[in-house]
Amino acid sequence: MAGEGSTFRLRCSLLGHGQDVRGLTRGLFPEGGFVSVSRDRTARLWAPDGLNRGFTEMHCMSGHSNFVSCVCIIPPSDLYPRGLIATGGNDHNICIFTVDNTAPLYVLKGHKNTVCSLSSGKFGTLLSGSWDTTAKVWLNDRCMMTLQGHTAAIWAVKILPEQGLMLTGSADKTIKLWKAGRCERTFTGHEDCVRGLAILSETEFLSCANDASVRRWQISGECLQVYYGHTNYIYSISVFPRCKDFVTTGEDRSLRIWKQGKCAQTIRLPAQSVWCCCVLDNGDIVVGASDGIIRVFTESLERTASAEEIQAFENELAQASIDPKTGDLGDINADDLPGREHLKDPGTRDGQTRLIKDNGKVEAYQWSVSEGRWIKIGDVVGSSGATQQTSGKVLFEGKEYDYVFTIDVNENGPSYKLPYNITDDPWLTAYNFLQKNDLNPMFLDQVAKFIMDNTKGQTLLSTSNQFSDPFTGAGRYVPGSSTGSSTIPGADPFTGAGRYVPGSASNAATPVGGVDPFTGMGAYQSAAAKVENIYFPKKDAVTFDQANPTQILGKLKELNGSAAEEHKLTEDDLIILEKLLSATCNTSAETPTAQQLQTLWRAVNWPEDIVFPALDILRLSVRHPTVNENFCSEKEHVQFIILLLKFLNPKGKQANQLLALRALCNCFVSHAGQKLMMEQRDEIMTQAIETKSGNNKNIHIALATLTLNYAVCLHKVNNVEGKAQCLSVISTVMEVVQDLEAIFRLLVALGTLISDDTNAVQLAKSLGVDSQIKKYASVSEPAKVKECCRFVLNLL
Repeated sequence: MAGEGSTFRLRCSLLGHGQDVRGLTRGLFPEGGFVSVSRDRTARLWAPDGLNRGFTEMHCMSGHSNFVSCVCIIPPSDLYPRGLIATGGNDHNICIFTVDNTAPLYVLKGHKNTVCSLSSGKFGTLLSGSWDTTAKVWLNDRCMMTLQGHTAAIWAVKILPEQGLMLTGSADKTIKLWKAGRCERTFTGHEDCVRGLAILSETEFLSCANDASVRRWQISGECLQVYYGHTNYIYSISVFPRCKDFVTTGEDRSLRIWKQGKCAQTIRLPAQSVWCCCVLDNGDIVVGASDGIIRVFTESLERTASAEEIQAFENELAQASIDPKTGDLGDINADDLPGREHLKDPGTRDGQTRLIKDNGKVEAYQWSVSEGRWIKIGDVVGSSGATQQTSGKVLFEGKEYDYVFTIDVNENGPSYKLPYNITDDPWLTAYNFLQKNDLNPMFLDQVAKFIMDNTKGQTLLSTSNQFSDPFTGAGRYVPGSSTGSSTIPGADPFTGAGRYVPGSASNAATPVGGVDPFTGMGAYQSAAAKVENIYFPKKDAVTFDQANPTQILGKLKELNGSAAEEHKLTEDDLIILEKLLSATCNTSAETPTAQQLQTLWRAVNWPEDIVFPALDILRLSVRHPTVNENFCSEKEHVQFIILLLKFLNPKGKQANQLLALRALCNCFVSHAGQKLMMEQRDEIMTQAIETKSGNNKNIHIALATLTLNYAVCLHKVNNVEGKAQCLSVISTVMEVVQDLEAIFRLLVALGTLISDDTNAVQLAKSLGVDSQIKKYASVSEPAKVKECCRFVLNLL
């Protein structure tokens, strides 16, 4: 940035957009350019004009059927060396453009409401925030994961420099930090809707909000500083290159430049809502406002506009009308105001405002330190006859509307809020309003007429193509809902999770029988031989087979002796369970019977403190096709899954957690079990990951094995959301696990997931998994960890 004390002046004003300019971002190509988006449904690419101080519009891009709210640049890749442009709109879609085409390359569908914020990261990842309260992570044209946890619209998103870290700011007044798709921390402090985020460094960021404050935060959660200066909502914040100074814009008609933590300059604009700003590489500031004009301000004398242009801007500003209701100028009592002589006294700070009364008119002036004079910033108009601005700044339930009406359906009943945008269909809005509030449909004509009367029939452009099917949202792609033959539901896995601490295990670590890399048998060759990848992609599930039936039955009988009467098993019951155990451990050729399974079901419903030997019998039995079919079939599976998930409860006994995880792993041996595990993947994985926080290595090995078995299934069906969830779990569990057997199984799971899938490779990179696993490439013993890790790193 230029030296201390230098002042920003107008460089140019750019006309082109027909309505409010809602988003801006500096461009990568052409150099020194930027992209703007507007309520006029277009995005425009601007290039610096070599001959003078202005910019030229290179392209006008169209693809949205409603307002365009936000824009960001996706960095260059081998396929698109000039990068891509992403825009989000009120039509719920994200359009992706190349820099040289006016039509979208492709459209991302999946959000259920306005997309109002976008941020790009490494390896082609894109983060979007929406009024539907979710943020989504996209890779190329696929939704990889959905971040759920906010209770209101997400207005701001940013991907942090450290891989896998993301920020979201919401109308619920909080900011959340996400790591690998899971909420790590919630930042509280703002007193109203969070509207903007900006990254200062790997460890610090800024936020701005409707509470008219800017806050500086540490990633660790601490608020380091609060900045005040704006007198109304702050909509946008942008950081200067290579320093911690920043700029903000808001609903008080101003752009403010902050240097060393203080507001160094205030520039008023002849528009009420200054929606957005971005800083170019040369330090110039671009702002977009509700008058549809883009203005660029510069500290450079060479790039400053001509005296005529600056005078024209000041004249425009002087003629602006200021509505006292906004409160931007404090409480105004016209009778108490001084006359023009008041302007003879100099101001005390840059941006200070002063009101005077001249010939019965109230005028507002602002002090400019650099020019040593008062500049007129507008006439203050009375509040009578003021109409609702159409710049969409009325907030209702954290979302923006042109109007929010209060409707009294009958005199004695409650009143209802009806939000409305002038691009909405009044009849459809009325219909939805009656449905939502469970009101009589006979009011439809009345409510629609009320809307039309009170908006004077205003509409923006044509709305005919806007509602393809407003009731079903037909044609909308929901990620994960129909990827090939997958049977996995599209519900979103990453709900964030708490902690819990397990302790000792009931069994010793169980080696896995018959699987080459897991036993290590025959896996290692002489150093001279080229090491072959025998580790992944893994084709079959890994199971926990080791058993000591005599010990298990001995413990069961011992605990049965001290069980309460209603839980006690009879001698016959114990014999039945012994037969089941021998049938499923291959010591007899008998098939398990319905009576045996009913007795087992009674035993596994014992109280938590004595149930573990019964769980161990279940863990061994579920490998048998008959038992697997019985417990995992359509009829029984709900109770079975509820039971096992109950034992994964963080507050429960560690022995039960371990055996429940092992039982889930063993379900994968038969088709019925695989089908059930894949159908319930979301819930099982979300609950299972809770077991990571303890220091019990056997639980960690079982958790890693469960993840590996999911990876084996996902490698076959290629379900995108499933793979994203699995990668997130691997990344999260890698952080806490110490045991090298657990690490090895996670590496095999990772290798299996990313084999033959470039999307999965890119997602793993964007989560920072490669940097997480590097250290295991130098582990000396066991050699399989090092070898497997190197094979995975080769893919990444």
